[in-house]
Amino acid sequence: MQPLFSSVADAILVLHALLVVFNIGALPVIWVGYFRDWHWVRNRYFRLAHLFLIGVVAAESLFGIVCPLTTWEDALRAAGGKDAMHSGGFVAHWLHRLLFYDFPEWVFTMAYLAFFVLVSITFYVVRPDFPARRKLPPQ
Repeated sequence: MQPLFSSVADAILVLHALLVVFNIGALPVIWVGYFRDWHWVRNRYFRLAHLFLIGVVAAESLFGIVCPLTTWEDALRAAGGKDAMHSGGFVAHWLHRLLFYDFPEWVFTMAYLAFFVLVSITFYVVRPDFPARRKLPPQ
């Protein structure tokens, strides 16, 4: 059963890393796409997902909530008999080194809030495509 816990914890860690890459990487891609006239960077689902995800991260940090993905991964590693930070696997080791840093909480909170502000400004300046509202005929 321990290998199963470790494998699921690794999968959650990979998902976590992919979400971080999406959150960070989407912002410069949106701006490059804006200047290169890539229409897909205005996709409303892509843009709403980006704004929502970084908003959740900023809110979690602001209210002192630990990310559920981190909590689940730690619980699975503990259930598998391993320490969360020293899981032993190659991929898990390097993803932990990339994702988790030993800084005061306020540093992360300020960084997440600043990044959320940048994403919000981008949402306003590089507007996503929303369907035009149809005007109803007068009755």
